[in-house]
Amino acid sequence: MNSEDLDSGRIGEITAFVDIEAPPPVGLPVALLVFGTNQAKPVEIAAERYHQGLAPLIIATGGVNRHNGVVEGREFRRLLIERGVPDAVIRYEDQSVNTWQNVELALPYLREAVEAGLTLTAISKWYHRRTVHTLATLLPEGAPFHAISWEPVYANRPVTRTDWPLNPEGRRRVMREWEEVSRRVGDGSFREARRIDGAWRS
Repeated sequence: MNSEDLDSGRIGEITAFVDIEAPPPVGLPVALLVFGTNQAKPVEIAAERYHQGLAPLIIATGGVNRHNGVVEGREFRRLLIERGVPDAVIRYEDQSVNTWQNVELALPYLREAVEAGLTLTAISKWYHRRTVHTLATLLPEGAPFHAISWEPVYANRPVTRTDWPLNPEGRRRVMREWEEVSRRVGDGSFREARRIDGAWRS
């Protein structure tokens, strides 16, 4: 379906579907899983939560970024340390090339978090619904997890929940997310995930 053909009701439905936001309860310390990107906003969110005493474990992910050649997991670690987060708090993987591998290669650290009794919380772009389903699929333990979202910027223009249909880069990305996740849930390559009582559950 072409997004130019969407009416306001359908736009609202797609926006609600791709929106990952499900923050942890106020004051709850959690393990943060930072999904790879070439933008610094998720690092700022993670560092702020650490300094509030809410992130005793931060897991950074991401291999070589195809746009700028930066190794995302290593860069996240560097930026976190630069912001006062101790190295002992940080785990990272630096080999992944996509969202699936972000989770797959971080599984030892995710299990470390679960065994320590920490609830997992993803930090990702607000529309990156694949993060939710990848976690639900690769972590079959079925424990609920949370998600903190942020608005990415492309070509100096943020992709927001309200203007993505009018933003060519935002429209392309949101529509791709909706179509891919819908298809993969349908064919069984992604487990279903639902937001129940403020958390994602498979």
